[in-house]
Amino acid sequence: MEVGVVYVEGENLPSAWEKSLIYLAEKGVVIDTEYGEKSIDSPAVILVKSPYSEPRVHLKGIIAGSLKGLLEYVDEVIKGTHDYLVEKTEYTYHERLFTYKLPDGRVVNQIEKVIEKLRKVPHTRRAQAITWQPWKDLISEHPPCLQRLWFRVVNGELVMHTHMRSNDALKAAFMNMYAFTELQKYVAQQLGVKVGYYMHIVDSYHVYERDWKWFYKFIEQIKSGESMRRWVTTEEYYKMIGLNQQPK
Repeated sequence: MEVGVVYVEGENLPSAWEKSLIYLAEKGVVIDTEYGEKSIDSPAVILVKSPYSEPRVHLKGIIAGSLKGLLEYVDEVIKGTHDYLVEKTEYTYHERLFTYKLPDGRVVNQIEKVIEKLRKVPHTRRAQAITWQPWKDLISEHPPCLQRLWFRVVNGELVMHTHMRSNDALKAAFMNMYAFTELQKYVAQQLGVKVGYYMHIVDSYHVYERDWKWFYKFIEQIKSGESMRRWVTTEEYYKMIGLNQQPK
């Protein structure tokens, strides 16, 4: 079976996300899923050269019930606002990254360890944080999609590679990338360095069959340039949701 690989580069988050969808439509193959429906699917590598360049927000990528949902998701990843639900949800990204629980009961704050490592050796290849817990995730119905974060300081800038086993390209990827780059900024701030490029690596970058009609309509809007009306700056986004300044 011939499988095309989505590889795109974009200056900012909206441009990189849109390009990835076009390539997925062109290179993806139809594959069965464990949910009884098909998906268009491809491995993907998405490079965002300047993740904090504006416009940074794509309104079409916010699939959270409300526009404020994007910031709520950021808080979930970085501040752990949904960690109290772990018993029901099995995991949150914050819980796995900041309070990774080992089988013997020990807890590791992986992000703290990453920061400590980078302070000592900025060019290290060992600054990473994982989510996978094989003793439970191999038998889970809903294991984490995010698998690993890898960090390095290059030329005074913190770069981050995100590795995902699975990513809904249409309904999750933009929000994932936005939140993960916020985490990248958090680590950069602790180190006192600038934010560098962001790389989003996915084993299964896909769109479910139920969303194909919407997906291909959106592709047409991207190719025509119509979708760029949904690109907004961070300042514009905050005004839209009733905030006067960036939340701390």
